[in-house]
Amino acid sequence: MSEIRFENVRHGYGDRPVLREVTLTLTERRIGIVGSNGSGKSTLARMINGLVTPTSGRVVVDGLDVAKKGAAVRRRVGFVFTDPDNQIVMPTVAEDLAFSLRRSGASKAEVADRVAETLERFGLAGHADHPAHLLSGGQKQMLAIGAVVIRRPEILVADEPTTLLDLRNTRLVGRVLADLDLQLVVVTHHLDLLAGFDRVVVVHDGGIAFDGPPAEAIPAYRGLLE
Repeated sequence: MSEIRFENVRHGYGDRPVLREVTLTLTERRIGIVGSNGSGKSTLARMINGLVTPTSGRVVVDGLDVAKKGAAVRRRVGFVFTDPDNQIVMPTVAEDLAFSLRRSGASKAEVADRVAETLERFGLAGHADHPAHLLSGGQKQMLAIGAVVIRRPEILVADEPTTLLDLRNTRLVGRVLADLDLQLVVVTHHLDLLAGFDRVVVVHDGGIAFDGPPAEAIPAYRGLLE
């Protein structure tokens, strides 16, 4: 597994602190991040591939300083947003998947093979030529995940990937994420998704309030909300 390291990380917007002196090393295969709205959890996750840069301190992925080696880090770290419409850029499903490989150096034949494989893997095989923005919410999130996974990152960070979905699609996305053969960091309010995870980090008021296995971390998080 890769090593994701936060070294004395602080972040703020103007005079408002968001993260306060976070020091953390993540090496497990399945890692959850939980916290109430405004706790800093999404900011923490977005630092892993450089979407957010620390005000002070640094984030290091496999020895690469994210602030200095952002392009190299983003080749290793894929990111899935809450709203898949923020990621879908091409008119059809197959075109959107192929677009993710535009800088990969893959031949046309290899791109076609990988697109076909991804369509099948994410339940979209019958929708290759379907307008991407007319998919259902669950299908859009499958496309968004597929468009990241097709690039074969080593780490996938998903920021509240089920927030906009109904219960059925939440469970479907949860199963798909759990089956991925890569390191996974998931920010979520849906605590059931974290069953079977190796580690859960509880973020509260810009700091790490608890860090441990789900059976201990989830009750600790609920205790903060009482």
